[in-house]
Amino acid sequence: MIRVGVNGYGTIGKRVADAVNSMPDMELVGIGKASPNHTADAAAERGYDIYVPEGRHDGFDDVGMAVAGDIHDLIETSDIVADATPAGMGAEYRPIYEEHDTPALFQGGEGADVADASFTARANYSEATDKDYVRIVSCNTTGLNRMFAPLHEEYGVERASITLVRCRGEHAVISADPVTLPSHHGPDALEVIPDMGPITTMGMKVPTVRHHFHGINVELGAEPSAEEVRDLLASQSRIHVIDGDLGIDSGWELQEFALDRGRDRMNLYENQIFEDSISMDGPQLHLFQSIHRESDVVPENVDAIRAMMGDADAAESIELTNEVMGIGDI
Repeated sequence: MIRVGVNGYGTIGKRVADAVNSMPDMELVGIGKASPNHTADAAAERGYDIYVPEGRHDGFDDVGMAVAGDIHDLIETSDIVADATPAGMGAEYRPIYEEHDTPALFQGGEGADVADASFTARANYSEATDKDYVRIVSCNTTGLNRMFAPLHEEYGVERASITLVRCRGEHAVISADPVTLPSHHGPDALEVIPDMGPITTMGMKVPTVRHHFHGINVELGAEPSAEEVRDLLASQSRIHVIDGDLGIDSGWELQEFALDRGRDRMNLYENQIFEDSISMDGPQLHLFQSIHRESDVVPENVDAIRAMMGDADAAESIELTNEVMGIGDI
């Protein structure tokens, strides 16, 4: 059993904790939480032990919320820590993980230099094997790599240009960088699959929640038919090609789709590629896909834990994660 601590219990952390807790080969030691708010209360209701930063115990005591120890105790007791703290804090925690000689994986909000490797299970699982510090690339980059990996293996990716329409958050939230040109996603994709051609990405943020959308143009090293590309992508366990007859063409309908199929927290772990958008013009592939920003990196965290601990190869880990989490069942 791999003893896993999850430091941070926000949008990603709560989902990673649930996933770890469901795995037959992992034990959730507990979660790190700074504030005794409703998410901490929900963690306690789920039976998760709560560990808090030094100096934060009183706030939990004041509301009668039990604390198992401080963050150092969580790190020391764990075989590995999944760091899901807010962007930038992972780099601050790395020296603490090193102090306790505890491996850790970080999220995509951290820079590539926080870790020894950047990771997407489908593309470079073995790169994380026996590494002490690994970064799960962002939700958008994870989605791109899942698509790029089979395309590059089958046809070669000569170059790509992607426009990302990204969630800004709630309507009242003003983004500091509504337009990013180029965005970090292209360089991050090449961190994982370095032998692809140039990848250019442009990002813009819009006042929506939960789902990012990608307009993708890829120059392949061959000229397959649209049907061949569709079948290749549909064969990938973490890609769902949406049947055009279902009438799904918005983030809201994707949320309803997840709810109607019993997905906890409306999670859509798979890339959602719109079937009717897949087209070929010579070697040029065009398509649209949607990425659920809250959940697509969650199975990647689980697989990275196994890779870092040397407990399974890529196929074994991905199959087990998918089976337990119900990935590919929609």
